[in-house]
Amino acid sequence: MGYAHVYAHEIMHRGRVPMEPADFVPDWADRPRKAKFHPDAETLPLPESPEPPEQAVGGVRGFTLPLLSGMLRDSYGLTGRRLAVQANTDLAALPHYTHANWSRGTASGGGLYPVSVHWAAGPGGPLTPGLYHYAPHQHGLRRLLTGDVTGEVRSALGPGAGAAAAATQYLVLGVKYWQNAFKYNSFSFHAVSMDVGALVQTWRLWAARYGLRIDPVLWFDEERLARLLGVAPEEEGIFAVVPLTWDGAPGAGRSGAAPAPAVTPDPETAPAVRHRDVERSRRVLVFETLRRIHEATAGRAADRPAPDALDAAAAFPPRGGDPLPLPAPPVPPVTTRRALRERRSSFGRFDASRPLAAGPFAAALADCAATAYGTEAERPGGPPLTSLYAFVNHVEGIAPGAYAYDPAAHTLRLRVPGPPGSFLQRNYFLSNYNLEQAGAVIVPTVRTTAVLDAVGDRGYRLVGATIGAVAQTFYTTAAAFGLGAGVALGFDNISYREELGLTGTDEAPLLIMLLGHDRPRPADFRHEIA
Repeated sequence: MGYAHVYAHEIMHRGRVPMEPADFVPDWADRPRKAKFHPDAETLPLPESPEPPEQAVGGVRGFTLPLLSGMLRDSYGLTGRRLAVQANTDLAALPHYTHANWSRGTASGGGLYPVSVHWAAGPGGPLTPGLYHYAPHQHGLRRLLTGDVTGEVRSALGPGAGAAAAATQYLVLGVKYWQNAFKYNSFSFHAVSMDVGALVQTWRLWAARYGLRIDPVLWFDEERLARLLGVAPEEEGIFAVVPLTWDGAPGAGRSGAAPAPAVTPDPETAPAVRHRDVERSRRVLVFETLRRIHEATAGRAADRPAPDALDAAAAFPPRGGDPLPLPAPPVPPVTTRRALRERRSSFGRFDASRPLAAGPFAAALADCAATAYGTEAERPGGPPLTSLYAFVNHVEGIAPGAYAYDPAAHTLRLRVPGPPGSFLQRNYFLSNYNLEQAGAVIVPTVRTTAVLDAVGDRGYRLVGATIGAVAQTFYTTAAAFGLGAGVALGFDNISYREELGLTGTDEAPLLIMLLGHDRPRPADFRHEIA
């Protein structure tokens, strides 16, 4: 049993046994920047992107620079300023420009956005081949290295990477741990794993309207990619490599050039970035738990599991009372881009005086159930890893209670009858939500230990990213229907396991997702006319 099992146990029990260091207090005056900073690197502005179509379209052969620009802008770029009156604890600081909360299409634990996006641009693309870092605050690309390094990426992917080995363009996702650990210390690894999954799912939703696929690769030589990116492996984890299908380059560059071959692992001659991120914090702390879980989950291409390995960790069939049919999910009234631009957390603004309609509730369940991280370890058409449960407070036509969702039959099965509001609020640790006021609280679970047994310790990153992807789908669906939404990690996981009757199983409730109507006519800041 690897260390990831120990970490998973501590995460599940942290509501009752605090994780070390239990007395930690963030030094907000010495917090890191919200994005990497390369002061000597040239920044290239990205072009305006076309407005995504109302309906999915065909005929798009691959990404173009405007399409990639749009996907980056709508996922991690700054799209507006959030200054609404709400119940989160940081409200007092937000009116000050230095503490402004800029909205993004992708959700992030604590709004910290620690994922760094690098583009390894090869032949056939619109830019000089090289390595670029996406600067979200400038919506531009910082050129960190000139020259085709895609062969180095392929070498890191190793044998068995499938179609990813034929790509000429790659997005490489890293996490600078201090950017999150300064606030969440040992818990941060759990949070950032979800952040990566939320970002990838935003890309998948965005690209799907053009008929493009986003298939992340999770198993690779992480140390080799860290060297290429010029980061210390113990300070920044490389969590995913996303190959891009590029317009005009089906397996080769637009010019007809073949992808650069994989190169031998020689640290003396391997390419590496010289432009380094400049840290703002005067003091950077190291947390032993974070160091150990990073080392336990570090990627090795040779450890890539067989395509059917995760079958042993599939979600259990839903159990409960007689099936309660749900209405067919209605079509969202707005586009994915608009939903991403309007995505936000409700933070205490839920209003139970207006029950949640069953249609959007059913849509949220169906969309979340259909979400997967989509790595090379998950075979197409394979069984899902997540189960969904719903605590119903105020949903039209559905009696209050706790239910299991059956995605195959699109029904609910009663687990615990009666209003769940008292249980929900009693087991929530923060003061920014009244859970009873939400129409429903949806809880995704994963058989975490079964995943780790099936694919090894790196599977913890897969578990977190899968839950993060579900959370991003939830937020986007809620925004598309004009509903309030919130996602929270501050709850007693074990109490939820006990309440849902999951004791004795390895199902782990890892997130709670609140859905309902917000109070009408909220006070807000009109950033677009300021």
